[in-house]
Parts: sequence; C-alpha cells; structure tokens
Amino acid sequence: MKAVTRRPVRMLSNMSPPRYRTARYVSRTSNAKSSLSATPPTNGLWQQVPPSPKKDTLSPLAKLPLSSVLRSLMILSISSSTILLKPCIYTLSILAHPKTPLLDVAKNPLLNLLVKHTLYKQFNAGENKLEVQRSIRGIKQLGYRGVLLGYAREVLVGESNTDPHNEQAGRQEIQMWLDGTLQTVDMAQEGDFVALKFTGMGTQVLHYLQHKDAPSPFMDQAIKQVCDLAISRNVRLLVDAEEQAVQPGIEEWTMKYQKYCNSRTPGRAVFYNTYQAYLCSTPITLARHLEISRQEGYTLGVKLVRGAYLKTEPRHLIWAKKEETDSCYDGVVEALLTRKYNNMLKSASTEHTTDLPPVNVIIATHNRDSVRKAHALRLQQANQGETLGVDLSYAQLQGMADEVSCELLQGFQDAEPSAKQTTEPPNVYKLLTWGSVKECMGFLLRRAVENTEAVSRTKQSQEAMLGELKRRTLHAVGLGN
Repeated sequence: MKAVTRRPVRMLSNMSPPRYRTARYVSRTSNAKSSLSATPPTNGLWQQVPPSPKKDTLSPLAKLPLSSVLRSLMILSISSSTILLKPCIYTLSILAHPKTPLLDVAKNPLLNLLVKHTLYKQFNAGENKLEVQRSIRGIKQLGYRGVLLGYAREVLVGESNTDPHNEQAGRQEIQMWLDGTLQTVDMAQEGDFVALKFTGMGTQVLHYLQHKDAPSPFMDQAIKQVCDLAISRNVRLLVDAEEQAVQPGIEEWTMKYQKYCNSRTPGRAVFYNTYQAYLCSTPITLARHLEISRQEGYTLGVKLVRGAYLKTEPRHLIWAKKEETDSCYDGVVEALLTRKYNNMLKSASTEHTTDLPPVNVIIATHNRDSVRKAHALRLQQANQGETLGVDLSYAQLQGMADEVSCELLQGFQDAEPSAKQTTEPPNVYKLLTWGSVKECMGFLLRRAVENTEAVSRTKQSQEAMLGELKRRTLHAVGLGN
C-alpha cells in the first residue's frame, strides 16, 4: 500500500431497553462528543486535541466510487431518521423471519434482487467466492490493508427448534459451519482476518456454551481444522462477542484455542478474542486473560468493541452511562498500546503489576474520537522514539463510518501539525460478512437495530456523504476542488 504523508498530532487529553441516570446511552457506533470529556486515566496521556486550521487536502471520501456515495447517502438518510428507521427495522424483522413465501428473500426472486442491490450490497461481501473476492479486491484498491471476513450463518439463543441432545443433527449443523468457515478462510488472503461465530455451529454447540461445557471431540476437531488451515495460509482468526447467555462459554473456548494457535507463532497472535467495553466486567476479564497468556507463554489477541447487544443484555451488566463506556474503551486502549496497567485496566497478578505481557490489538469502533486518540498516541510514541511493541490494527464495518475509515487512511491530515513523520501508514481493515441474502438478513437486522442507539453518529456519517456529493457536484461544474 502506498504510504500516505501525514502530520503527527498532539495527544487527545441487551433484557429490556436500558434507562440511564443522566445520559442517553449510545452503542459502539456512537461518536458522541462527550467522550472527550470522559474521566481519563491518571497518567495523563489522553489530552484533548485543540481545533486546528483546515488545510487544502483531498477529501477523505474522494476515494469512494460515486455509486457507493449515493447508496450510502440513501441508506444513512433512512438510518439517521427517527421517523424512517422504525418502519425499516419492522420490515427487516419480517424479512428475517418470513411467514409467507412472498416475504421470503430465498423464494421471492424480485424481493431478493431488491434487497441484494441495496442493503445487502452496502453491508455484505457477496454470496459466493467470485463475488467475495471481487469485494476484497475493491476494498484493498481503496487503500485498506485488508479485510475481516465473516460467514453470516448463526443460531441465536431461543431461535432454534432443534433438539440439542440429537447427536446426528448436531453433527450435521457443525459440519455445515465447518464447510462454510473453511470456505471463508480459503477466500481470505494472506494477512486478512476471518471472523468466527461459535453459535453458527448450531443448537448443540449453543447448549454447550450456555452451560460452559468444554467442546466435544467432534467440535474440537472442527475448530482445530479451521485453526490449522488459517495458520497454513497466514490468515488470522477472531471470535465474535455474543450475548451474555453464551459469552462466558465462548471466552473459555477462545482461551483454549488462543493457546493452541498463538503458542505456535511466537510474538504474533493468530487467534483473537473480542471484548465489549460496555460491560462493567471487561477490564477484569481482559486482565485475567492477559495473565493467563503470560503464564502460558503466548501473545494475546485482543479485538476491542463497544458492544452490540445493548437492547437484549441484562441492564446491571452494562455501565450506567455512555461516558463510562467511553472511559472504559479509551482507558483499555491506552493500557494496551503503552503496555502499562492503569486505573482502568488493573493487573490480575500481584507479581506483575506494571507491564502488560505481549499483546496484538484490533481497535474496532466507529467512534471517531476513540480512533483519533489511539492514532495520536501511536504517533506520539513514534515521535518520541519509543518502540512500537504492539501490533495494532483498526477496523470498521463495511458500509458504516466510511468517513472515519478514510480519514484514518489519510492519517487525520487536518489534525494539529507537529514535527516528525516517522510511522508507517496505519493498518486499516473493513469488516465484511458473506453469505446468501437469506443468511445475511439477521446481520442486516442487527445493523438497523444498532443504529437506533447511534442516530447521532449515523447522522454525522450521512452529513459527511452529503458533503462529499456536494463537493463532487461543485467540482464537476468547475467551482470546487
């Protein structure tokens, strides 16, 4: 990827719908300005970046095809409207759980065509290898380092009628997941990530995870087969976070396969776990996993998100205010990038209370402030001659927060200028989900529900796309850059 000239910046100082004491909660895709004023870690690395004069640079969104801008503008205009979003979610819910063939995208070809060329194309990579690889090439041509590719198949708690004790049915579901996942790893290219959804293995696995049981020999063999193929192709794996009904079980499985994979690749994480910052328990859980990785001698893989199951999680498990989630997210990021425990991420060991063990990190958020803070910290470390000992990547979903992704690719060129320019371009990835239109309907429904908790952030994305369209229009008539 061609290096981008950047100017370094100074440091930036899911039961029922929850109710909050003083602030309306916004999910992981929020870009609420209050995050800048959230309580920072005491070592003072987060300091607010003051506004700086704008400079004449090419618009970050200029790299997007016009078709993407127009489609994004249409979908974001709906997502950012409190009036239009609710009927949109209702419609998607019907399409995800159709009661008649007319409303089934797998049986109604006209409906399938309509969904595929609008919502599906905005957020998904394709239905087959040819379509997926075309999408991956398009992403990389825009300047992204790679993709996080996931197979859409999943089984949600309470949504399956299969008997979890039916061994034959369980094996069939696991085999379907295995075939699709191996195909996903085969589609990915060297250096890419493949997202694993353990609940996609079916009802039997769901039952195991709910009871925090160890995987059966057949389950274990399937997962290790995926791990072995990924290692042979130099593709990394990450496990998605899910509902708390199954998440503790997922975490136990993830640590098992982190050791299996990451101990074979010293200094590099092949297998990652996902941590949700909106959970009060996340700093403790992450600290415990860091200590396990230290004791067992491998590099921990950490993907940090804000959280995706706000409307269905028990309220007491989540921070009371959005600002607390922002503080948790930014505090954990700071500890990981500096490899120093702080007031947010405290050591789980009495012996190792200062320095973190080796860790690889994916900052997966649509929150511009958090992305910018992390990027600023990275630049500060490089400009001060510090060794960048943490493998860092950034990731946003395809079709969402493109203005954040593209701005990051340019290194936030409108930020406060300072002296040296010593770091490589950031590793920016896009998260792509593939599968049939039918398989992806649950994923698309979650994206819409997610936006009900992030209307302000979605509105900013819509305004960014509208501004880009206006810029191109003025340029076409000779009135702008």
